[in-house]
Amino acid sequence: MEVTAVGITISEEIYAVCPVFTFATLEAKVKNTPFNPELWKEIETFSASFRETYRIEDIKKRIPIHATRKAYKALGKDPNRYRPSAEALCRRIVKGMDLYQINTLVDLINLLSLNTGYSIGGFDADKIRGNLTLGIGKAGEKFEGIGRGLLNIEGLPVYRDEQGGVGTPTSDEERTKIDSDTSHLLIIINAYSGKKGLPEAVDYGMELLKKYAKAEEITVWDSSQDLR
Repeated sequence: MEVTAVGITISEEIYAVCPVFTFATLEAKVKNTPFNPELWKEIETFSASFRETYRIEDIKKRIPIHATRKAYKALGKDPNRYRPSAEALCRRIVKGMDLYQINTLVDLINLLSLNTGYSIGGFDADKIRGNLTLGIGKAGEKFEGIGRGLLNIEGLPVYRDEQGGVGTPTSDEERTKIDSDTSHLLIIINAYSGKKGLPEAVDYGMELLKKYAKAEEITVWDSSQDLR
């Protein structure tokens, strides 16, 4: 059985490897800026606290990260080679490395991911063509990861629109990436660990969007409220 909501279809092949998978979306009209000093201060404060709390070996034990890695393994993908983005961000912090400063929207999504452990898709909604379907990447499927070049997405969970892949838990695609002109944002919070903790992540995401991106017309969908 396939499950469909707000233009997003979750295929049965995802539920076959992760029966508890659920997701939430945040869609809003936003104002992007090159840099927000108050946001970056919050990121630095969080990063300092995170370094004091976690060791490298603890990161993959965080429930959302552990569940995403488990899904990768079930699909035959090595999560140590193709790390979920939340894990990669956390490892960077614990190693004492600064996060890349991209722009306000990307930076706040990174903070949301760090704080919650969810791998989060962030897209310029106006660049998405048609509805989205979450399925499994195929051999030879073209996917240009943001800042990564061509990415082998065979065996990775992948959101596709009418033109192809747009997002995986490891990386999103160049075609639909957030840039300085992005004014219509779509965030997808992927919960391979189930619904526990997802409402809190949504609330925090809304807080960040209102505080740093002047978000308006925010639409929220939490699939765990209605589906399955």
